[in-house]
Amino acid sequence: MQIKLTFLGAAQSVTGSCYLIEAGNTRFLVDCGLYQERELTGRNWAPFPASPGTLDCVLLTHAHLDHSGLLPKLVREGFRGPIYGTAATTEIAEIMLLDAANLQQEDAEFKRKRHQKEKRKGPYLETPLYTVDDAKASFPQLSSIEYGTPVTIGEDVEATFYDAGHVLGSSMIKVNIRQNGEERTILFSGDIGRWGKPILHDPTLFQAADYVLVESTYGDRLSESLEDAADKLADTINATVKSGGNIVIPSFALERSQEILYYLNEFLIEDRIPHLIVFVDSPMAMSINQVFEHHPELFDEEMTEFMRQGSPFGFHGLRLVRTAGESKAINRIKGTVIIIAGSGMCTGGRIKHHLVTNISRNESTILFVGFQAVGTLGREIVDGTKEVRIFGEYYPVKARVVQIDGFSAHADRDELIKWLSSLRQPPRRLFITHGESSVSQHFAGMVKDRMGWNVIVPEYKSQSILD
Repeated sequence: MQIKLTFLGAAQSVTGSCYLIEAGNTRFLVDCGLYQERELTGRNWAPFPASPGTLDCVLLTHAHLDHSGLLPKLVREGFRGPIYGTAATTEIAEIMLLDAANLQQEDAEFKRKRHQKEKRKGPYLETPLYTVDDAKASFPQLSSIEYGTPVTIGEDVEATFYDAGHVLGSSMIKVNIRQNGEERTILFSGDIGRWGKPILHDPTLFQAADYVLVESTYGDRLSESLEDAADKLADTINATVKSGGNIVIPSFALERSQEILYYLNEFLIEDRIPHLIVFVDSPMAMSINQVFEHHPELFDEEMTEFMRQGSPFGFHGLRLVRTAGESKAINRIKGTVIIIAGSGMCTGGRIKHHLVTNISRNESTILFVGFQAVGTLGREIVDGTKEVRIFGEYYPVKARVVQIDGFSAHADRDELIKWLSSLRQPPRRLFITHGESSVSQHFAGMVKDRMGWNVIVPEYKSQSILD
């Protein structure tokens, strides 16, 4: 038996998740993600290392762009197979890929005009990575599957999806490969959620696998408890109200925006914060809210009960911002408002315009509620930079910067160990992926010390033979 596993992304980096599996005549990808770290974005433009036309399928763990964002490019370059994901994942992927294509077209045009005005050229062509038409062309290949229902891939390969508890519809994928009377299992963790969070079920635990790929985004730290995170959110809002500024929340349109709305709704019911206007300045988040309401079967008991009393995505004072004109008008409002806008790492989207208006105001707060990858604008701000470059202009950072990691949809160090510890015997090899290099190495060392497993931190484009 010989299986080849190639790490085409999220290997000693957080974004760009993509793994190639070759077993006999069967070749397929697990994820096809966009790179979002500034120094790695050149990889988005490079030809695919795996020839797209030779691939049988793509297995999609979830719809976040660092896992799905290169699918339109893959299809444009010749991939014709199915893209398997849960129903919620495929619905959300269409929304996110279309939004990403729109943003790329807008950004390309904006850069073209700016460079023309500055009489210079940027490092990349002033064209989008892919267009709206490219994104739409990939949609017919999206194929919905249910948790726990095996899907057959080529010869003697079967994949089964399980609830990852990370975002709506997110999956861990167990691949079974049979060759010459032998069988091997490869378990892809995808992004592992946290236990006890509202809205979603807890992550699935497994008893056995021959080879395991586990994410390590928070593999070097412990996250705040959900109770502490909620308290910090309420306290930050109340302190900013006293200062007379705005609360600007860069937030991922998928899951994080819905979770923040869940807590804000709860705070308002309990009168823990003033009854402020809350703007969701993200047409994509609004569309994803509708997908949540289409899939109540994915909710945990707490969320199911909450929905019986009314949707947390429609409370009094919530304003859904659709047009660019409405978005710009927010910045003319006097007094304190809460602005939730994408993208979560400030790499694009409407959040940049709200940062321009608020980041140099002492009275405002920039509140981060998600992971900020190295090389992103969000990470620069969190790390305490005194000045940031947005739309080609420099702005001093005077606003209060607050980071709450308790809302993260990623398991922390101890939760990752909890997930691994459910395996009744060590896998033949454990691959640590989807983390900054130093974090992945730290987590690998801890697993070796505590559990004595054979642990590898793969490099980009490295290959492993699974026998």
